[in-house]
Amino acid sequence: MTGAAGGIGTALVRRFAADGARLALCDLDAAPLAGLAAEVTEAGGDAFAVACDVTSQADCTAMVEGATRRFGGVDVLIANAGITHLSSFRDTDVDVIRRVMDVNFFGAVYCTAAALPSLVLRRGQIVVLSSLAGVAPLATRSGYAASKHALNGFFGSLRAELASSGVGVTLVCPTFVRTGIGERALGGDGGTATMRRTEIGTPVAPEDLAEAIHRAALSRRRLLVPFRHAKLAYLVARLLPGLYERMMVRRIVEDA
Repeated sequence: MTGAAGGIGTALVRRFAADGARLALCDLDAAPLAGLAAEVTEAGGDAFAVACDVTSQADCTAMVEGATRRFGGVDVLIANAGITHLSSFRDTDVDVIRRVMDVNFFGAVYCTAAALPSLVLRRGQIVVLSSLAGVAPLATRSGYAASKHALNGFFGSLRAELASSGVGVTLVCPTFVRTGIGERALGGDGGTATMRRTEIGTPVAPEDLAEAIHRAALSRRRLLVPFRHAKLAYLVARLLPGLYERMMVRRIVEDA
């Protein structure tokens, strides 16, 4: 599991560990990652931590190889690592967009490429943390939205390619979740963002999302748009895109 050391990732680790899963935990933040692995182990579970930069294909390959040595293979790959930016595109260095794409999109691709032989052999499951921004526009976060659209396009296509192999793909598209991603957002110059993150509706708890993802993974669902607010936003974005854009822009202006 990538992005395991905080927010949604930590909630997922605890939920899957409670179900008896043996876990390879991946994140850049080595100290909290090691603490989380120790927490799982002390509770009677089986987990080990791998400090891994998902923008490095070599790191991703090494992480999967370590998990395979430890557990014999990969049954479920959860691609959760992600970052965002807060800035209008006209005020954003292209390198910031590239950084977001490297983490959010290529990180998932690298891990999948490394794990795919084992997943095919074991008829496993790929779980990808996308976003409602993967199917709808998101003003002031164009790079983030692009990375999530890319995930949906890539993994939807991969699902079709793997249809006869027994490997499933679950795309998860929530709206806002109570994590620290907004506080860690990049600004247009690559530094810390000064723009406030606009949220619509009440952000859900990571633990609630983790429970929904756990159920979706076990049932091998193709798409998870969790909770009422996300489902409503998904429908409006799909059926009334002009209205969705106007509502989003108005909320950004109100919060400015």
